[in-house]
Amino acid sequence: MNTNSRIWHLVVILAIFSAPLLIMYVFQVMDSFTERRPDSLWPGELDLSNWRFLWEKIDSGRPSIWVVTFNTFVFATTTAVAVTSLSTMAGYALSRLNMPGRPYFLGGLIMLHAFPTITLIIAIFIILQFLGLFDSLLGIIFVKAALELPFGIWIMKGFYDTVPWEIEMAGVQDGASRVRVWWELVLPQVKPGLAALLIISFLSGWSEFVLPLVLAPGSSTQVLATYMNAVIQDDATADFGLFKAIGMFYSIPVIVIYLLFQKQLMNIYGGGTKG
Repeated sequence: MNTNSRIWHLVVILAIFSAPLLIMYVFQVMDSFTERRPDSLWPGELDLSNWRFLWEKIDSGRPSIWVVTFNTFVFATTTAVAVTSLSTMAGYALSRLNMPGRPYFLGGLIMLHAFPTITLIIAIFIILQFLGLFDSLLGIIFVKAALELPFGIWIMKGFYDTVPWEIEMAGVQDGASRVRVWWELVLPQVKPGLAALLIISFLSGWSEFVLPLVLAPGSSTQVLATYMNAVIQDDATADFGLFKAIGMFYSIPVIVIYLLFQKQLMNIYGGGTKG
């Protein structure tokens, strides 16, 4: 069997396993733009009423979708910037400095990342109440960034490990400070890791549901994930067409990011992992 035949066989197998997911998305798109009869599998006539949330409030007790989208964008962007900035500095220190207890610290990072968020939610709840940050965007940004940091630090440490020592030594011998060497010589070498971590952290914040639901339950701090939950929460009056339309609106940024930054996302595990 030649190489082309193997590739086509692999494509066919992947297409078969991906077909149910693709069909699901096709029906979601059709249902959000049409009105389907209860006794029919196929959509009916074009109907944009499911998208009315774009120009009007769907409920007087809920904020505008644009306010919620802004909250989600602030939450995801601030979390991504915080995680990437701190991971960039901490990863360099762990990769280059021979500090005491370094192997144990690296092992602790993996353990911290392994803890499910839900197991820490009660302790986080108490801490945020004590600090006066409960039911605020700032509070869930701090929590989300702290939970994502172990993964970010470990990934950036791996990227720094692949940068040759000779680059830094040449800069030091030319009289540059350690900070300048890091900023001008080392950091450009790990740009793929920076871009991938920034995107992954943003997508993680954009899709977060548990933290905003439990730690920021007020309507003024709603994000899109909790907004969708509120729309579908009442089973007696649930509007599934509206729910699917909001779901499409919610997924558009994620789809665009994946289409534009596929190469950068593939680099997230490109760094070394030597300890």
